[in-house]
Amino acid sequence: SSILISPYDKSSLKVIEKAIVKSDLDLTPSNDGEVIRLTMPPLTSERRKELLKVVSKLAEEARVAVRNVRRDALKTYEKLKEEKGLSEDNVRGLAADLQTVTEEYIKKVNSVYKQKEEELMKI
Repeated sequence: SSILISPYDKSSLKVIEKAIVKSDLDLTPSNDGEVIRLTMPPLTSERRKELLKVVSKLAEEARVAVRNVRRDALKTYEKLKEEKGLSEDNVRGLAADLQTVTEEYIKKVNSVYKQKEEELMKI
């Protein structure tokens, strides 16, 4: 199967093509000046494993991003405690709430990862 990309702004074809080539999806775009065609290779078991590695990498990046947001928020809480006189109890309460939200989003990332893993391994 193949994908046809027809951008509204034709001047962005080169940028789109470069982005596809730089991605680690192993797709070779064909640019005819009007559209970009991507031929999708059949999903062999080897290709499925490669895609699973990509999905795994993206899931880990998402988990790290969630943790980074938590870290930044905790720094902000500490800053507020020092500057605005936020009490230690308030900071602990906010941190606990933040941890709950962080765990919730990491569970969502893990759930989507498991779903994609099952999709990829289904023949």
